[in-house]
Amino acid sequence: MTRRRSSHSRPTVTLATVAEAVGVSRMTVSNAYNRPDQLSPELRERVFAVAEELGYSGPNPVARTLSRGETGSIGLVLDYPLTTAFSDGATVAFLHGVAAGAEARGLGLSLVPRIEGRHAALVQSALVDGFVLYCVPEDDPRMDAVRARGLPFVGVDFDPARDLARVNIDDRGAARAAARHLAALGHRRFGVVLPYATYGPTGADAEARATHHVERERLAGWREGLEAAGVDWSTVPVASSSGTGVETGRLAAAELLDRAARPTAVIALSDALAMGVVESARERGISVPHQLSVTGFDDIPEAALSDPPLTTIRQPHHLKGSEAVRLLLEGDAAQSVVLPTELVVRASTSPAP
Repeated sequence: MTRRRSSHSRPTVTLATVAEAVGVSRMTVSNAYNRPDQLSPELRERVFAVAEELGYSGPNPVARTLSRGETGSIGLVLDYPLTTAFSDGATVAFLHGVAAGAEARGLGLSLVPRIEGRHAALVQSALVDGFVLYCVPEDDPRMDAVRARGLPFVGVDFDPARDLARVNIDDRGAARAAARHLAALGHRRFGVVLPYATYGPTGADAEARATHHVERERLAGWREGLEAAGVDWSTVPVASSSGTGVETGRLAAAELLDRAARPTAVIALSDALAMGVVESARERGISVPHQLSVTGFDDIPEAALSDPPLTTIRQPHHLKGSEAVRLLLEGDAAQSVVLPTELVVRASTSPAP
């Protein structure tokens, strides 16, 4: 049975409908929304009044994008789901910096997360004028999708590349400083805690298998710092577990702390992992820092509030985000920015027992 359209259904109101009702051209109505300087205030208000009366809400944003060639928004491509991004202190601080940079320039922000099976499709369909890519591997299919769009893009925490503007910190130098700090305290038995459970059993294995710039550089920095103190990197045990947070660090640390010859110092890829190491030590009655020194990386707000306060590497997350937006809008494809870091020594490290 065919349903008959109700006689009370309102016809679709379009830009042309408004133009006819006002007695002006369609271009005039379009200018009222998109180029207000082209109309007198009186005419613009009359267009809006008629549009409201007719129930016209304005131009379709997709159509407006196609006609103007710009969206007024930038896309932030993340290497993990939004639920992970919003639960990670370092990423949240970075997001705040990107948002501040966009807001200062009157731009919107679209988040493009990692969703299994839709990685490239989300990039291809994003209504944006350019991309900021955060910790995305170079061989990721989303890189190809971004390049295919022909829009400007900036990488954050990326390997140097001639055709990629990027914002980095000196991850290797910062990691080397943390390792030297522990070595100077007399530590010679070390363990490393990483996320994701995809690494080998030793530092050398993990460095060979790492796929992200940040992980490769920090592992290399720890190696350089420890080898300078006479530590054999190929014998340093590495533990990891699925995920990236505190619980990941707690589970990974258990593997190190239950060893017969447990380490006297554990180096973690992030503060969240390091706080999990401290939890794992507490569960086993191991005193931090008197029996075990622990270092993190990032200096998220929780690091200074943990028990004990965490020795870590401070990096400028907010500035990293705002600089990425600046480079996207003002920079060129060969430009790069390297931001400073600082070793922050707190109560989670002390001389080796």
